Amino acid sequence: MRLFPKSILAMLMLAASLFAAAPAFAIDLDSAKAQGLVGEQLTGYVGIVTASPTPELRTMVNDINLRRRASYQEIAAKTAGATLNAVEKLAAEKLIAKTPSGQYVQNASGQWVKKP
Repeated sequence: MRLFPKSILAMLMLAASLFAAAPAFAIDLDSAKAQGLVGEQLTGYVGIVTASPTPELRTMVNDINLRRRASYQEIAAKTAGATLNAVEKLAAEKLIAKTPSGQYVQNASGQWVKKP
């Protein structure tokens, strides 16, 4: 008894091979920051700085932000009286403070600036 027709099985194998190969082409956060493509936002999340981001860059930023949000929610849940918003703001302060000079961060007005 065959579970999948050959064409579906072939498509699944192709998709799996493309998925497995994706990390070889993927840009990482540090490289994206160094290239001025992304920066740290006042919200504690990564933001896209470039006017024409690639789909790969958008996917990376979304993935990082989803993981950050889950981490922030976990911290807020474990900390008495802490809200998600408070954790996000504290994380933003720390992330912006440790951002190297020359990389993008949001200023108090929410504009992208290169950190001095």
